[in-house]
Amino acid sequence: MDPLLLVGLFVILFAAITLLKAVRIIPQARARNVERLGRYHRTLKPGLNFVIPYIDRVYPMIDLREQVVSFRPQPVITEDNLVVEIDTVLYFQVTDPRAAAYEIANYITGVEQLTVTTLRNVVGSMDLEKTLTSRDTINSQLRGVLDEATGKWGLRVNRVEIKAIDPPKTIKDAMEKQMRAERDKRAAILNAEGQRQSQILTAEGDKQSRILRAEGQRTAAILEAEGQSRAIDQVFQAVHRNDPDPKLLAYQYLQVLPQLAQGDGNTFWVIPSEVTSALQGVSKAFTEALPRSAATRDEVPDTSAADEEAAKASEAAAEAVADAQDAESPNGPRQITQKVEEPSPFPDLDKKHSEAER
Repeated sequence: MDPLLLVGLFVILFAAITLLKAVRIIPQARARNVERLGRYHRTLKPGLNFVIPYIDRVYPMIDLREQVVSFRPQPVITEDNLVVEIDTVLYFQVTDPRAAAYEIANYITGVEQLTVTTLRNVVGSMDLEKTLTSRDTINSQLRGVLDEATGKWGLRVNRVEIKAIDPPKTIKDAMEKQMRAERDKRAAILNAEGQRQSQILTAEGDKQSRILRAEGQRTAAILEAEGQSRAIDQVFQAVHRNDPDPKLLAYQYLQVLPQLAQGDGNTFWVIPSEVTSALQGVSKAFTEALPRSAATRDEVPDTSAADEEAAKASEAAAEAVADAQDAESPNGPRQITQKVEEPSPFPDLDKKHSEAER
């Protein structure tokens, strides 16, 4: 092979490699530091960049996006001498590629150790209960300390989150027992309050029902008394308005007699002497002629039907008188047979009727 050809191929290859080394394309949100002759020269920006081959040295890319780093759990001693393991998550972003590359050898390791030391300082001034309930306070204190310390490293700490706080197993068991006791206590209190409220409502309901029932009974008694008063008043007025004679009262006595003898056990009963007199009055009333009203004076009654009714009434009166006398007799009941003449109860009507027939 011709030596000139080989030299030409070598020159072409060297030129291609040099061109490739001179052109650097940087993606978005990335950055690369350039050293010229061992010293920092510049930082390549996203896009097309040119460097001098074999003179400029280009370092690896630095990610400018926000990064999330989760650190392994770290043992931390609280103020009450309890060891807890805290797992943290850090959100940071590189703002200065030059400082991140030249101010610290490994900023990830530096951030992790700074987080652990700061966390121990913050949690060491709190007891366990406050540590478990003050995550926001711990996060804000960690973020303030880390942001201030990492500023010279070209980093900005956006957020620090505590992912987990794990106390010892014995402390967990004690906390579970305490929480169970608190829940049982609250349940017992709520149950007692519910029973008390139920009893109060039941008592109020009984009170209200008794009040309403008493008011109803009182109203019913008042209305019943008013009704009886009105009935008595109307009866009294009707009696006085109609001016009843002793014959009517004797007839009322006669109607009351069957009620005195009601019942299977009534084998002996006493009849007042006034009843006997009343019965005699009834007998006399049926044997005498009854006066006619103005409406019936001009009418001629049916003498046969009237005679039959008068006879029946006379017999009933006679039997009632005999029973009364038997009840009053000291020697016991006796058989009394009394023959009662049966005059016509309407003599005036009979007289007129006979005159009309003539």
